[in-house]
Amino acid sequence: MTTLELIGLAAGVMFGVGAIAAIVRVIRGPSILDRALATDVLLAIAMCALGTEMAINRHTDTLIVLLVLALFAILGSIAIARFIGKQDAS
Repeated sequence: MTTLELIGLAAGVMFGVGAIAAIVRVIRGPSILDRALATDVLLAIAMCALGTEMAINRHTDTLIVLLVLALFAILGSIAIARFIGKQDAS
């Protein structure tokens, strides 16, 4: 195994552990804000994993997927913040 493969494996394990922790928080989170934050973390982990894969394999084939994930993360956060803001005002 080369050093680059070991680094990729270590990064994959760390991303996997982080994703599992975020999924647990999505399932168990007592409030909607906990679930929203965990979803944002899960999307960030997915984006980091895609970026790491692109850097290791030296390609940009999945760049559009990375950008779409970033767009969904931003729009989801804004939508949840507006929804919570309307609930607090009532």
